[in-house]
Amino acid sequence: MAREIYTARLRKTVVLSEKNQCKHFEFEVEHPGMEKFDFAPGQFLSLLAKNGEKQMTRAYSIASGPRGDLHFDLCLNRVEGGFFSNYLCDMEHGNIVHFHGPHGHFVLRNPLRDSIFIATGTGIAPMRGFLEWLFPLDGRPPRHDGRQIYLVYGTRYPTELYYRDFFDAVAQQYPDFHYVTTLSRPPEDWTGARGYVQDQVQKILDARPDKGKDSMDAYICGLNLMVSANRKLLADYGWDKKQIVFERYD
Repeated sequence: MAREIYTARLRKTVVLSEKNQCKHFEFEVEHPGMEKFDFAPGQFLSLLAKNGEKQMTRAYSIASGPRGDLHFDLCLNRVEGGFFSNYLCDMEHGNIVHFHGPHGHFVLRNPLRDSIFIATGTGIAPMRGFLEWLFPLDGRPPRHDGRQIYLVYGTRYPTELYYRDFFDAVAQQYPDFHYVTTLSRPPEDWTGARGYVQDQVQKILDARPDKGKDSMDAYICGLNLMVSANRKLLADYGWDKKQIVFERYD
């Protein structure tokens, strides 16, 4: 059976990092008879575009939670020589894109338990979707059921801490959300954590009597080396593979 192809129109873009040429995109689905676009936080879309005569497809995680309307967000870096990233980054407001989906199993477990979200770079996209869903800032009731949720976000420089204002606002409103940032190449005046994300994950585990192995789940998104390092760390702490949900984008 052929996949149904949808159309979305670009409504807004925000530059998250000039240096990394990272952009936030806000799209609105345009489909006859559709009143809302349903997806689970953490899923991805497969975007379609023609490069000459060749049909190109590229998967991108949705960087927002479902809002009960026709909107979704994306987050991506412009990649030198990368057809799709340049295609999207050069789009003007009002342009359309075609896609199919949602797809993927990088979604929150049910029932939700205390959780660690671990991300680097644009791996933050699905985490933003998780947190927008669990901890609404628009007056809707929270969905985290009193669980303790940690976001450990690692980058090289402060300018690469994407969506920092959003995560700070969530942390300020919800005491059950813990926002941990760490830099691998911090400036001298940086007062936060230094090093890699697994260093901060280890501190969280060491603070729990069971090291998290009996009471937590982990969600990891980023480059393969980071994902592998954190999976090994959790395994060394006695975690079962079923407690670890991960997605790699290289």
